[in-house]
Amino acid sequence: MASTTAQVLVLGSGQLARMMSLAVAPLNIDIKAFDVGSENIVHPLTQAVLGHGLVDAIASADVITAEFEHIPHDVLDLCEQSGKFYPTTKAIKAGGDRRIEKSLLDDAKVKNAPYAIINTREDFDAAVATVGLPMVLKSALGGYDGKGQWRLKERAQMDAIWQEMQQCISESPAQAIVAEAFIPFQREVSLVGARSTTGEVKVYPLAENVHTDGVLTLSTAIDEPQLQLQAKQMFEAVADSLDYVGVLALEFFDVDGQLLVNEIAPRVHNSGHWTQQGAITCQFENHIRAVCGLPLGSTECIRPTAMINILGEDSVPNSLLALADCHIHWYGKEKRAGRKMGHINLCGQTKAELDSQLKHVAAILDNDAFPVLKHLIPTKAMKMV
Repeated sequence: MASTTAQVLVLGSGQLARMMSLAVAPLNIDIKAFDVGSENIVHPLTQAVLGHGLVDAIASADVITAEFEHIPHDVLDLCEQSGKFYPTTKAIKAGGDRRIEKSLLDDAKVKNAPYAIINTREDFDAAVATVGLPMVLKSALGGYDGKGQWRLKERAQMDAIWQEMQQCISESPAQAIVAEAFIPFQREVSLVGARSTTGEVKVYPLAENVHTDGVLTLSTAIDEPQLQLQAKQMFEAVADSLDYVGVLALEFFDVDGQLLVNEIAPRVHNSGHWTQQGAITCQFENHIRAVCGLPLGSTECIRPTAMINILGEDSVPNSLLALADCHIHWYGKEKRAGRKMGHINLCGQTKAELDSQLKHVAAILDNDAFPVLKHLIPTKAMKMV
């Protein structure tokens, strides 16, 4: 397959399909994207319409994969019947339904927050009694980037929160709420790794993540061997239980050096974008290598690297490009408040050099548009040029 053109169909036509296409073009692998909403087959870079309908697209593809979890089950089932779909429809469904995800983590014997499933007010009352307060409540379907979530701190909030949750549940007969014990964690970290068709596993270094209003804004690769080993063991337990093929991400709470899985993402992941400049083989290439039955590339980190998300902005100062080892990745999207428009990867030869790079970038960017960087530069008067 490495010497001939492989045809890969990606379910979803967003930035992740775009970056997969860019990463594997040198391997002579051709990617087309299926827009789940319009059912058009599109070019992942130009968005030019190449065809319409899933059946013909499946027939012409060598391999099918996905860039996001919220895919209609009839689409997934049709792809699975072809025998060409990786990782598995079970994995994709788990990533899109927190009830399945929780059951999967339990089956894999991977630590996660105590939880309960809520369909009725009686379930809500029982969850408060068994899980306890404070708790975090998340819609089982459809919630992401902080959406479809509530935090219950005291019983006096229950009636008001129930009204909102009840409305959420009523929007779909398949919807429910997952109540989780609130975990007093020190930080959030994530592990991105790949598993091949032969069961080979390679993982990237952990990334420490910072969220703003529930949305990832900064990821930095970290070198912490003990935590890395713990995360890898949990990754392997989940990946093996699913007979997973492709890139998988696990998000963790770090609680005094002990990891609890918060969420899984059965796909390439935002917290792994740093691998484009910081690793020998980026997550996008390794995902396509895995699903195409090719050997996995090295996941070794080659230099300290951080990723900054660009949210709701369609431009940044050109002076960023004057900084050594600053790389801007745009997604070709129409500007919209809060939308992931692109990201910036920063590298340094040492951790101190990376920290200096982050301070330079913080001085150049609008602090209101990039609030995650505000702590790096106290006042406008200190701006660097």
